[in-house]
Amino acid sequence: MTEVAELLSPERKQAAAQRAKYRSKAARWDIDVAVFLFLVLFAIMILLFQGVETTIMAPAAAVGLALGWLMGWKKGQQLYKIFFREELEKELKDAIDWDKEEAIEEQIQQALRERWR
Repeated sequence: MTEVAELLSPERKQAAAQRAKYRSKAARWDIDVAVFLFLVLFAIMILLFQGVETTIMAPAAAVGLALGWLMGWKKGQQLYKIFFREELEKELKDAIDWDKEEAIEEQIQQALRERWR
């Protein structure tokens, strides 16, 4: 990944990082985290119906929510790394394609100049 990053301008790296951050934020709350949070809610409801005191339930609920947030945050970090690598590769490919197009255009212009002489 660092080799690809070194080939790109800082503006392209920043754009890739921004897109990767946006994608990872959107994808971190996947079905695994949602199911876990619903299980925490379900367990709390069962314990409340069983007559467990609120002083015990509040810390259990807080721990469950904190674990759910931690799972989502960790997933977001992992996805950011993957998406950042993908975005850098896209940026490099776009830069190479742009350079190729520019070189072809330059060759065409040179051929036209020679033809007009």
